[in-house]
Amino acid sequence: MNDSKEMVKLAVSALEDKKGEDIKIIDIRDVSVLADYFIIADGSNASQVQAMADNVEEVLGKAGYICKQVEGYQNAGWILLDFGDVIVHAFSRDDRLFYDLERIWRDGKTIVDVSEL
Repeated sequence: MNDSKEMVKLAVSALEDKKGEDIKIIDIRDVSVLADYFIIADGSNASQVQAMADNVEEVLGKAGYICKQVEGYQNAGWILLDFGDVIVHAFSRDDRLFYDLERIWRDGKTIVDVSEL
C-alpha cells in the first residue's frame, strides 16, 4: 500500500475517534499536483474541530508522517493540516458550508469508504 493511502486511512480513523462528521475523501491525483487526497470533515464547535486536528496530527505523527504545515488552528473555523500527499480539512459546520470544498473539487473522485482505496 502506498503512503498516501495509509495516511488517508489513519487520518479518517483519527477524525472518527473524535466524532468528526460527514467525513469525505476526495482523490485529486488526476486534477491537481497539490496532493493525492483531500479529507474533509466537520465538527460541532471550535473545541471539537481542534481536537480532531490534534488527533490527526498525533496519529499520523506516531506513524512517522510529519505535518508540513498547519493553518487556522487558533480560529478553528477551518483547520488545514498539510501532510504533503494528503491534506486534511477540519471545519466548523458553518465554514464548511460556506467554503464548499466538495463543489470546488468536484472534478476529483469522491471515495465513499476507505476500503475503496
